[in-house]
Amino acid sequence: MDKQITIQPITQTLEKNYMPYAMSVIVSRAIPEIDGLKPSHRKLLYTMYKMGLLTGSRTKSANVVGQTMKLNPHGDMAIYETMVRLTGGNEALLHPLVDSKGNFGKQYSRDMAFAASRYTEVKLEPIAAELFTDIDKNTVDFTDNYDSTLKEPTLLPTSFPNILVNPNQGIAVGMASNICSFNLEEICNFTIAYLKDKNCDIFDYITAPDFSTGAQIIYDKEELEKIYATGKGTFKLRSCYNYDKKNNCIEVTQIPYSTTTEAIIDKIIELIKGNKIREISDVRDETDINGLKIAIDLKRGTNPDALMNRLFNMTTLQDTFSCNFNILINSEPMVLGVREIIDQWCKFRIECIKRSLIFDINKKSQRLHLVQGLKKILMDIDKAIAIIRNTEKEEMVVSNLMIGFSIDRIQAEYIAEIKLRNLNKEYILNRVNEIDQLINDIDYMQKLSESEKGISKLIIKDLERIIKKYAKPRKTQIINADNIETYVESEHIEDYPLHLYLTKDNYFKKVSMASLRAGNSQHKLKEGDVVVCDIETTNKTDILFFSDKQAVYKVKTYDMNDVKLSVMGDYLPNLLELDGDERIVYMIATSDYKGMVLFAFKNGKVAKIPLEAYATKTNRKKLINAYSANSDLCSVEYITKDTFVVLYDNSDRALTVNTADISLKTTKSSQGIQVMNLRKRSALDKLCLADNCKLQDFMQYKSRNIPASGYTLKGNDAHVKQLSLLDE
Repeated sequence: MDKQITIQPITQTLEKNYMPYAMSVIVSRAIPEIDGLKPSHRKLLYTMYKMGLLTGSRTKSANVVGQTMKLNPHGDMAIYETMVRLTGGNEALLHPLVDSKGNFGKQYSRDMAFAASRYTEVKLEPIAAELFTDIDKNTVDFTDNYDSTLKEPTLLPTSFPNILVNPNQGIAVGMASNICSFNLEEICNFTIAYLKDKNCDIFDYITAPDFSTGAQIIYDKEELEKIYATGKGTFKLRSCYNYDKKNNCIEVTQIPYSTTTEAIIDKIIELIKGNKIREISDVRDETDINGLKIAIDLKRGTNPDALMNRLFNMTTLQDTFSCNFNILINSEPMVLGVREIIDQWCKFRIECIKRSLIFDINKKSQRLHLVQGLKKILMDIDKAIAIIRNTEKEEMVVSNLMIGFSIDRIQAEYIAEIKLRNLNKEYILNRVNEIDQLINDIDYMQKLSESEKGISKLIIKDLERIIKKYAKPRKTQIINADNIETYVESEHIEDYPLHLYLTKDNYFKKVSMASLRAGNSQHKLKEGDVVVCDIETTNKTDILFFSDKQAVYKVKTYDMNDVKLSVMGDYLPNLLELDGDERIVYMIATSDYKGMVLFAFKNGKVAKIPLEAYATKTNRKKLINAYSANSDLCSVEYITKDTFVVLYDNSDRALTVNTADISLKTTKSSQGIQVMNLRKRSALDKLCLADNCKLQDFMQYKSRNIPASGYTLKGNDAHVKQLSLLDE
């Protein structure tokens, strides 16, 4: 039976199949909302709130995880990991929301595993109560859980800007969020100032981000202004350390929030093994119950501050934090600056308080209505008793009270339910005296709910209370960028003359001139291998390795190991991590990227590319599309100025050309110009510098114009060409 194939535009397929998934991840999973929480956080915290964990003793984490599964349709481990990050034990948050007992791992450790949920215990921290302020007063919307058996809040009515106080990170589909944390007191003070004057200067209140792991932030006001204004930008954090003179040891006690102790130690060990750092005798993790500590033992005579400057440059002891303040506002992702986030939070908080006031107004209005009905029986309690007593049927009591006192059913129901012991004058008078107070309260709340200025005063009062109760000193120290000694690696590298050798089989040797002058060593090569490049240079240069796959690999000369001529050398495919069948065909050493590179292709074309085209501002190790892929490469030559070169084809013809006649191309992947016209079934074999070609007279093969077909090799020149090709 033939299958029917339905043709559908890919845009329609994406819209139908992929977009719902993408939107679900963005809106319901990865991006935090204005309360500073993702759905998984909110479901967990609300479950703990309903379990009564704001007060009382802790309960097993497994119990909380199990209860949370009623709201969160994920596995127990995913829920538990969410909880772990919110605990004080993990130290990921400036103001933890979950009080914990047991091993919850550490934010600054990659390998320290947290204990299973059956061993740990949790409850809510006191500050978590601020997330649930008046939540039972209809301050936020509620929605059905995944199986419509329970209700859960869409947001929590947090009474302080938690979105900026605790850090948050999320990766959605096509977008991400990375929000750094700020000091609670600074954020609350700025919010108070903003509510009073929207044009207040943010730097008068918020100094810089603050992290639970401490460390030092390198203060760059221009970059912080960009972050505060746009929600995007980067800043640098560096570790705190002290020098133990007695034990000749550096003790790192605080590290950037974005790294781990294991990552730092692994990198230091890698640098030691690669002989990049020789001043360290040992490095170890001494983190214990007292906190983080990385111990670095130094060799005698080492300057600890100079070494740390190098380590800041070469490891994540100094790291960059990239900000991306992407937040969901009414289910729409927005990248906002700090002022805009506070503005959105203020609007959200004002709406929460308005809803709370309306809830209280309704409650008090209902109470007023009942008490007003009660007042009507004050004048004749005996009549009320008589009506109830003389009513034969129970269901008629309410109706008869309604008729007897001209009250509605709700009031009559209330009066009918009053206990016999309360039918005394004192009780009724006390209830009636509530009327004036209720009227005044309702009038006050009604006016307050219509006044944003009045609500703002309530928010300010709340924030001042929160500052007084929960504020903590800054953990992250601030250091001025001008006071930082910038470490430039090349300034600390020893410079000396040396020779670089590249062989046909892709072995590489870096041999110092001192070693060469010492002599007494044979040039060790693999059987059948020959040297194809021999460069005299210094230790402070860049080496460019050109491969047969149109790639250039850039390496600092001082990063390569010094060897003797008597060793085989480094095998480049392993050292440069080349592809399986990729090989290096040429190398250039340069310190200024001056000069030109000639690429000769088998189709007779030659491209002349300035070497500066391969200079990059960043330390990129691999450049792709380094030369044209339109034809197979047969030769590469580096020249500092225009000179004569000789081209050979495979039919014993040669052509001498001045490179000045070959136009310079600025695009690396240019296919060049046709220099040698090839006969049928012929191909270019080689290009070499005229001074190195060993021809008796290379000028006899020069043509007036290019492209040209070249000239048949004469006499012994044909033999010279064959010998030179054997050396390839």
